[in-house]
Amino acid sequence: MAGVGKLLKQAQRMQRGISEAQQRLSEERIEVSHGGGAVKVTVNGHGEAVSLVLLPEFLKEDPSVVQTTLLSALQEASARARQRHEETMAKATAGFQLPGF
Repeated sequence: MAGVGKLLKQAQRMQRGISEAQQRLSEERIEVSHGGGAVKVTVNGHGEAVSLVLLPEFLKEDPSVVQTTLLSALQEASARARQRHEETMAKATAGFQLPGF
């Protein structure tokens, strides 16, 4: 049964590591700029939008240009956050091996 105790301790350490990683991701900020700085999107490490800045002059552009630029910035921010999330969680769970998984 000593193996079970060791396994439980390892699982608890992994859970603490995951919890700490999730907290860091919540606090992390990823900023993406498109359209020569006309659109700035900031997301946290979970991909949640935190800030959106649009230059007033940019809003005078054709609506399709504004939409395309904004969508591109959001997609890039989301992709970067997803990558950061995967990297952070991989580090948080590295070295933990549960039998049978």
